[in-house]
Amino acid sequence: MADTAAARASAHDLELVALAATGGRGAFGELVRRHGSGVRGLLRRMGADPTLADDLAQDAFLAAFEQIGEFRGEGTFQAWVKRIAARLYIKRWRRDGRLDLVAETPEPDGDPALGEAGAAARIDLDEALRALPRPERLCVSLCYGAGLSHAEAALALNTPLGTVKSHVKRGLDRLRARLATGAGGVEREAGARG
Repeated sequence: MADTAAARASAHDLELVALAATGGRGAFGELVRRHGSGVRGLLRRMGADPTLADDLAQDAFLAAFEQIGEFRGEGTFQAWVKRIAARLYIKRWRRDGRLDLVAETPEPDGDPALGEAGAAARIDLDEALRALPRPERLCVSLCYGAGLSHAEAALALNTPLGTVKSHVKRGLDRLRARLATGAGGVEREAGARG
């Protein structure tokens, strides 16, 4: 495949990775263009503010470019670079001394009051994730956003496997309840009463 802008735009990620591994900066630039917002979104869901998410996404893509020869294509490129970004985020939190998933006091649920007008309002996933206590949000984001297994997340967080599993289960239960309430749960209740 020729390394032109048109060819890059229509190429599969694996073709772009192969070009990038041989020094094709344009091919890697296309990968960044395709997957940059997804990586930044994951970092924001994990709890990073927009500026930190941008910085860590850039660092993750730089690391991916340096390690592109190690990408084996067993998963998607996006999942690979998201794992890199998630690990960078965890490293930053550890360095700042703010990562304590066992002792951290959970934040309140903060369920919004849903009235007649609120029943029509849709709660999106990002909002629901922000309402989770930080340990649950981080574990759910790692396992479902970055594609880490529970064991990989426990290793990355230096946290017992059971703690990660508990945070994921509680986080998913809260997400389901919040999304069901925000996206039609009230309407189902009203229909049952009427």
